[in-house]
Order: sequence, then structure tokens, then C-alpha cells
Amino acid sequence: MTTQALLHELDLQPLKRLGQSFLVDRHVLERILAAADVGPQDTVLEIGAGLGILTEALGQRARRVVAVEIDQRLVSVLHERLKAASNTEIILGDILALDIPGMLQGSEPRSDQRYKVVANIPYYITSAVLRRILEQSLRPEIIVLMVQNEVARRITAGPGEMSLLAVSVQFYGLPRVVAPVPARSFYPVPKVDSAILRIDPHPRLPLNEQDIAAFFDVVRAGFGQRRKQLHNALLHGLHLPAERVAQSLNQAGIDATRRAETLSVMEWVTLYGALKSRDI
Repeated sequence: MTTQALLHELDLQPLKRLGQSFLVDRHVLERILAAADVGPQDTVLEIGAGLGILTEALGQRARRVVAVEIDQRLVSVLHERLKAASNTEIILGDILALDIPGMLQGSEPRSDQRYKVVANIPYYITSAVLRRILEQSLRPEIIVLMVQNEVARRITAGPGEMSLLAVSVQFYGLPRVVAPVPARSFYPVPKVDSAILRIDPHPRLPLNEQDIAAFFDVVRAGFGQRRKQLHNALLHGLHLPAERVAQSLNQAGIDATRRAETLSVMEWVTLYGALKSRDI
């Protein structure tokens, strides 16, 4: 049965306010599964389970699937469709508000819990979902997302085309585009093409946890005045004496006339270290 036919049978209409578009291309489904490299020992957190097509396929491969869906109508469909899948748990809720570690650990808490994330989420919450996942104390070993093609390009950009979003993701992991996905792969057909994005979180972050918030304060200051040279952007955004900013840039080996989009993640880390040494 096609997705359109199933929705008709269930008397359901995709909700525009939730940005619902359902994947209808089985080839793309297989590319997602291959990108996530799901095996019989894996725990998978699926965000945006929809009608359960991907959820069902994940359950056939993984040890355990925790599928989150915000739409009560679809949760009822999922419970019925997957009632025989004993390894699959359906959770009604907003991933931006749920306790992810608690949800995954369940009744048997484990400090070494490993899991993967697979998500087909509305484009308008992509950045928020990425922050939510990457900033967890319990981070996944692999993240595979369906995102807008333009967003995928921004996330994987290199120095010269960096953005706050790119730094925010690349600080935590290595992103790469697995495959482009044409708009016709969804129903209803969105106005833009998509891409399968895989992120491999770094085994160790480049800074200690207690420094991360202050680090991103520096990065946000740099990108807050995109048209300004870095020295002036930091001066304005951090409200520091000009001499201290100049000395920190010099210590980090970064030309004060460069702009934020030209810096790599590690240059931002080095710059943060120089500013921290001067008590930012």
C-alpha cells in the first residue's frame, strides 16, 4: 500500500504546522539504513517516526528501537502497526523536551549506553534538534538525518564558507553528505531537495565540558557581525578592551582582519584558549 493510500485509509492529512512530509522512496530508505550501519547489537533512537516505515525496518535490524513521534494521531498508527515488534518502543513527545538519556536507559541504567540516532525531521527544527542531540552528556555514536540540501551544505562547509551552524556541528563531530534526495521522494512533495547527512561524533571533544558555553559565546560574537573583521566583531560582541582582543588574536596566530567564516573549528578553539588565558 502506498503512503498516499495508507493516509487515505486512515483518514489522515499531513499537518503543515508540523512540517510533515513522508518518505515514499524505498531506495532512499535503504540508503538511510546503510548510512546508519544498524546491526543486531545496536540501540537506535528514531526521531519523527511518522507512519513507521523506517521504524519497522530499523526494528528488523537493531536490538532495540526507541521511536519518538510528536503527533498523537500517528502514535496510534505506530502502536497498531508495530504491536508485534517487541524490541520497539513508541514514545509520544517532543524530542526537544524529552530526557534522552533517561528514555534510552529505561529500567536498566548503564553508564556505557551506546546508541545511534536516525531522524527524518521537519526542516524548521533541524538546528534545534542537532543542538539537543549533540549537547547531551550521553552522545550517540552515529547520527543520520534527513535535512534540507542547503542545510547539509552549510553544515559540511569548510573555512571560507563557515557559519555558526557549521562550527556548532563540527565542534562535536564530523559531518558528511551521504546522498542527495530529490523532493519527489516525499509525500507531500516539499519545495526543496533534501540530503542524507551522517555525523560521526568525536570520541573526545576539543575542549572540556565546562568551557563549551564560553567557547560558543566567543564564536557567536565572531559571527554576530559577519561583515566586520574578526577583531571588530569580537570587540563588539565580547565587550573587551581592544588591546586584549588584539593580543589574543596575535597569540592564536590569527590575522585580525580575517572574518569569522574563514576560521576552522580548531582555530576557534585556539582563539578561545588565548582569550581565556587573558581572563575573558
